[in-house]
Amino acid sequence: FTPERGRRVDVMALGPKGEIWVIECKSSRADFMSDGKWEGYLGWCDRYFWAVDEAFPSELLPPDTGLIMADAYDAEIIRMAPEDKLPPARRTALTRRFARHAARRLQALRDPLS
Repeated sequence: FTPERGRRVDVMALGPKGEIWVIECKSSRADFMSDGKWEGYLGWCDRYFWAVDEAFPSELLPPDTGLIMADAYDAEIIRMAPEDKLPPARRTALTRRFARHAARRLQALRDPLS
């Protein structure tokens, strides 16, 4: 999902209370160290998470962000991200874009020729 031109998040989701979550997936220390743009995503979500596997050195991740431990079959929230609410105007615009994007993807699944 692209919240704005030039920014593409790995996963954007709605939390259980409707909050907007951004989840960045990292596969290795080098992958994390080469990503200098993650802080720019903080203004586009209520909660920010990292998703890593068990082998990832999780001590590298900032403690004021969420942590999801994942493998090929499952995922578990290890540390809930603190909530930093979006401004209402940005939330409205982002939620509408997210909904339109989801609707287009669903339509493409149901009717691949459309």
